[in-house]
Amino acid sequence: MEGSVIGMSTGGKRWCRTAQKDYPAILAVDAVGTVGKPGEGVVDFDVGSLVLFEGSFINGRYIPPVHPSGSSRHREDRTFDQAASVPLGLTTAALARFDQGSAGLPLPWEESGRGKFAGKPFVLFGGATSVGQYSIQLAKLSGLSPVIVTASPSNASYPRSLGTTHVLDRALTPSALLSRITHLTGGAPVEIVFLTAQLPSLEPPVSVLAPGGTLATVWPVIDDAKRAAAPGRKVVRVYGGANTEVTRRTGHSLHRRLPRLLESGELKPNRVENLADGLKGIAAGLKKMEKGEVSGVKLVVGPQETL
Repeated sequence: MEGSVIGMSTGGKRWCRTAQKDYPAILAVDAVGTVGKPGEGVVDFDVGSLVLFEGSFINGRYIPPVHPSGSSRHREDRTFDQAASVPLGLTTAALARFDQGSAGLPLPWEESGRGKFAGKPFVLFGGATSVGQYSIQLAKLSGLSPVIVTASPSNASYPRSLGTTHVLDRALTPSALLSRITHLTGGAPVEIVFLTAQLPSLEPPVSVLAPGGTLATVWPVIDDAKRAAAPGRKVVRVYGGANTEVTRRTGHSLHRRLPRLLESGELKPNRVENLADGLKGIAAGLKKMEKGEVSGVKLVVGPQETL
């Protein structure tokens, strides 16, 4: 593959650690490039096709994708940088609601799942995060409504452009959030809440979730204490790995239809910020994230630009 670009997640203060000890090694998950020469037996990709994919790590070892995460023969409407924002963020958003390991809703990118949930509310904490932006768009495909998200006032307009119906200030207290959400839903039970932003506790999302509902979160650890804080509710931790035995069916279904979703405009990649100096720019990018200077965009790196 030629012209590779990798992405970095900006969904709150999320840091990646790996047990990798042998170098040189591939430490990125999201990647994009063009096909230089299809391998023997490959029929879905031509020379020059745009390919984006998500690999994974098992015991510190990089595992290539077992399926192509998407391709397009038309690159005019998107850049490498935008395409690099798609695989992990989109897959995480999908698995949070549509995989059997979470809420198990019908897949909205398949015809049988389109618009199935009109009138059912959805609440997302972290509407401007990379994962949050994809989650909003999948909620729109599902027909979920109203779509209520939290974000900083400075980022409120972008979630609305993706399909959000209401944006609430992320600084509101839990009681104020519950009051606003109850008003916006007309008292309809909120059966699905997704947490993509780091919060001091699970109190805000749990307070708006109906008994028996599902709280999906990208928090790296969901221990007994966190589950105890949500009595009568299902709490699941979501990681966007589409290559496991559990998630493979949902992941494959999504990525088979990804080219159509991108080309139709039903799915828009994240807004991105390119880091200068290729791989050398990663350290500076992490510093920006640590200082809270990255908001509403995904940082991307071009390895071939390394000086």
